[in-house]
Amino acid sequence: MIDQSLIDLWHGFGVAFQFHNLMWSFFGVLVGNLIGVLPGMGAMSAMSMLLPLTYVMNPVSAILMLAGIFYGSQYGGAIGAILLNLPCHPPHAVTCIDGYPLTKRGKGGTALGITMISSFFAASVGIIVMIFASPLLVQIAFKFGPAELFSIMLVGLIAGGTMSRGAPIKGVSMTVLGLILGMVGTDVNSGVQRFTFGFPDLADNLEIVALALGLFGVAEFLLNVNRMGAVGSNMKLGMKDMRPSRAELKTAFWPMVRGTLMGMLFGAMPGTGPTITTFLSYSVEKKISKNPRSFGTGNIAGVAAPEAASHSKTQVDFIPTMSLGIPGDPVMALILGALLIQGIQPGPQLITEHADIFWGLIASFWIGNILLIILNVPLIGVWVKMLRVPYKYLFPLAMVFICVGVFTTQNSLFRVGEVAVFGILGAILLLLKFPVSPILLGYVLGPMLEENFRRALLISDGSLQVFVATPISATFIGISCLLILLQLLFWLRNLMRARKVRESAGVPT
Repeated sequence: MIDQSLIDLWHGFGVAFQFHNLMWSFFGVLVGNLIGVLPGMGAMSAMSMLLPLTYVMNPVSAILMLAGIFYGSQYGGAIGAILLNLPCHPPHAVTCIDGYPLTKRGKGGTALGITMISSFFAASVGIIVMIFASPLLVQIAFKFGPAELFSIMLVGLIAGGTMSRGAPIKGVSMTVLGLILGMVGTDVNSGVQRFTFGFPDLADNLEIVALALGLFGVAEFLLNVNRMGAVGSNMKLGMKDMRPSRAELKTAFWPMVRGTLMGMLFGAMPGTGPTITTFLSYSVEKKISKNPRSFGTGNIAGVAAPEAASHSKTQVDFIPTMSLGIPGDPVMALILGALLIQGIQPGPQLITEHADIFWGLIASFWIGNILLIILNVPLIGVWVKMLRVPYKYLFPLAMVFICVGVFTTQNSLFRVGEVAVFGILGAILLLLKFPVSPILLGYVLGPMLEENFRRALLISDGSLQVFVATPISATFIGISCLLILLQLLFWLRNLMRARKVRESAGVPT
């Protein structure tokens, strides 16, 4: 089996290195990288605009171009999140939490270097998994039914609610707010509109791009609108600043490995997007860290882990998309649509009936990731120089890109209004010292949590025992209970410490 996979991979490199395929792959990577850097733009915008081009293209070239845009935008999105606190792609919202503080400390180049290393490592591991473990991962994916998916998402919500800095109750309250926002729109089971308040545009749910850019990008600009200087005016601009120190690489290594493994796990599960993966990866790193309070102030692990998770997830995501026809997120759904446009039906027979597409795509991943490194290393000076742009110029330019990017998602000015509302809300919450990242987590996980909960109950005729009936689901339910118990113990411990301090100071309790 391994010998045959290596032979097929060699054939894939032969396909990917054909001149026209290589040029389209380079074009996709370049466009994706540039689009990812621009505030308000993203892979969906670029791929949607170029999708009509695939009608007249060779099927292999078309898929290689779209895939290049996809993982190219992952690199570019990290640049915007780290340097400008603008998560152009929702998974990078987590990267903002520690990436932007590193930039403000003059370590933005280091953060980008760690991102590049983590991304290339995770992508390479993900590609190897695609080559040798696709059949096994597909079998694992089939073991996750509604009860198992609900259980693992419950763990994510509980962990995410307490992963932010500050009081856990604030994180939990923001997670609940995200759950409420996720309920806005049309119920998938009954077709009834919920919490739309008479606005027809809300029937299609709140726009996640508007939510992410409002809470993280616009809110940050509003809080700093009177600052006339630049974010990183004292930052070094040499390429050598991208080279992390040995100590920083040591700090990032194990988070990078754990993030890669988490991305592979979620990549095998149909219907789970990269945003869930990055949030859970960040949450795990904070929970196991010896210094969790350092997260949110510029911790290298807070950049390495989610970026590795995002890129390994991106690569492994192609397994359920290509072999089962089940997209992991909206971008994968678009690539699935491109295959169908070409008259190619994704499924178990794809590998044998369209070997050029499958193995050429896998080979192009390695080629594309190397091209991204070649592109980004000399361009680092350009990205860092963006920080020298004063806010009085950067603010209006960013607002234009944000508005254009959000408008193009559904060609609706209503979505632009959503960005404004969430931007103001985010600024108010930040002023009140509330974390905003759990809102996005609650919004993403909430609808899927509800849907899988209801499906599981329908299958079991309303019996809650379905959630502990299988080992996988029972394990994750147990982890959820353990997390709640640990938070209660931490709260009681802090309460007792505070009481002792007051008693030693002679303050009456």
